[in-house]
Amino acid sequence: MDEKQIKDALQAVLHPKLKKSLIDIGMIRNISIKGGAVTLSLALKSDRSPLKKVLIGEIEKVLGALPEVSSVQVEVITLSREEFEHLFPKAPLKGIEKVKHFLAVASGKGGVGKTTIAVNVALALAKQGYKVGLLDADVYGPSVPVMLGISEALAQEDNMIVPKEKYGLQIVSLGMTAGQNEAFIWRGPLVSKMIHQLLGQVKWGELDYLVIDLPPGTGDPSIAIAQALPRCSILMITTPQEVALADVRRAIGLFHKTGQTIVGLVENMSYFLSNQSTQPIEIFGHGGGKRLSQETDIPLLGAIPLAIEIRQGGDNGVPLMVSAPDSATAAIFQTIAKKILDKTG
Repeated sequence: MDEKQIKDALQAVLHPKLKKSLIDIGMIRNISIKGGAVTLSLALKSDRSPLKKVLIGEIEKVLGALPEVSSVQVEVITLSREEFEHLFPKAPLKGIEKVKHFLAVASGKGGVGKTTIAVNVALALAKQGYKVGLLDADVYGPSVPVMLGISEALAQEDNMIVPKEKYGLQIVSLGMTAGQNEAFIWRGPLVSKMIHQLLGQVKWGELDYLVIDLPPGTGDPSIAIAQALPRCSILMITTPQEVALADVRRAIGLFHKTGQTIVGLVENMSYFLSNQSTQPIEIFGHGGGKRLSQETDIPLLGAIPLAIEIRQGGDNGVPLMVSAPDSATAAIFQTIAKKILDKTG
């Protein structure tokens, strides 16, 4: 009796969902034969898999029918995450089937201007001829509608949410589904469910990029995005001061653990230019983004100044890339967008 005879017999043991032989899909491994004793490994998602008892029983049955086999011992081992996802790929969420690239704008700390960067980077990508969507995934404090001057509620068509179109972007935000002054209270599994709805139940259509504005921190929304979009790229936002850098380091650690690619860092509020001086005033310190880039080996894509026109754009619903597209600050956003395209296109 040899290994080929054992494998031939095991061809009859099929995975009940995949309808394929466990041998052919690599779930039976490490076959060993000593006299009439056969030992092998059965790779499952976990040792508590409901298939464990059924499959072991079938393996013992087909091998026990061979006259040369005196005993069968099956050891259960665990599939790696990569192996499991290869065998059982998730069906793509319906709404994002035609989206080519995902870019999540993230930060470990609030108040660093993450939404401002997300909005203007999305507009910069659109100005370079790409079809771009903008998802406000900040389930706790959605502010994209204010920054883009949108007060109308979202409509539905065929049980799917229809994005609002403005400034060449397809836009969806929780702030467009309820009164802007209402509090959003999301806990635990509800957060993940809402994120999946914003991705899968929206008619995003054909997009080159879907830019996702994440809430600050490393909580449920960031984890939900990582699980739903394993090929999502991350753009990290910081300010120069150390307290912001410390939080961003933690967020970088999260995305490294979940396997996301961080395309780069952007340092916001980097400096202020006064009419009374030609020298930049570094209100929040100096060189924090550059230090973090060197420390993490993540490229620094650009440094955005504290500019009055950025604040005004956020307040009046006309972002900088629309109100002052030829300004020096707009040129920085265009450079950041081009670097993102180089890394993801």
